[in-house]
Amino acid sequence: MNPNAILAAIDEIEGVDTVEEIVSIIADLTRQYGFDYFGILRQPKPHENPMRLILTGSFPEGWPETYIKKRYVLIDPVIRYLNHVRHGFRWTESAVVHVNDSHGRRMERMMADAKKFGLEDGYCFPVHGRRGLLGHLTVGGRPVDLTRADIALFDSFARCAFWRLLELVEPDVGSALAQNVEIKMTHREMEALSYLSEGLTSPEIATELELSNHTVDWYMNGIQQKLQAKNRHHAIAIAFRLGLIS
Repeated sequence: MNPNAILAAIDEIEGVDTVEEIVSIIADLTRQYGFDYFGILRQPKPHENPMRLILTGSFPEGWPETYIKKRYVLIDPVIRYLNHVRHGFRWTESAVVHVNDSHGRRMERMMADAKKFGLEDGYCFPVHGRRGLLGHLTVGGRPVDLTRADIALFDSFARCAFWRLLELVEPDVGSALAQNVEIKMTHREMEALSYLSEGLTSPEIATELELSNHTVDWYMNGIQQKLQAKNRHHAIAIAFRLGLIS
């Protein structure tokens, strides 16, 4: 394996102007590293069909249909693990993390199905932006051992390829995701939000901040409005994605 191949691919992608050229570069690089399949997708929500969010990809025949029919997006350990990592990881890492999950058996069935289609192992590289996790590059097929340096370089390649494809395939979406997100919170709002993220109730937050329950609820309503959140749980999720809390 030649790390310079990834650097060269990044340089090539920055210099081309068509989706076809970018896809060709991605396919050539993944083949050089011994992978059989690849995909670049925007991050799906549980209710969304991930296949509609594909920017480009090469998958085993019949696997996308099986994945959708069995609703694997709801329990896919790789997709779920993406929400907790900042760097590329091996598919098997996500399976280990979720080994005691309540959906563990269904995850095992999904991995067994994937192997039947030639997806024995692979890697996933998350792409983050100002609004949190935006998408990922996945590569797989036969087992391939990447070094830490390889993974770091693939992380950079994933970001480059994702944004270039988004510019060409869905320019409006790319423009919206690239915009700055400015949420101005007061000191009290940030304190309340922090306590909320730790699981405290309004009365408990009121005690910590030495405020009335009514005042805390007033702060919470303001936080939800600023984050355009449907409820408090939604507000916490948005705040995590925006990096307001950690």
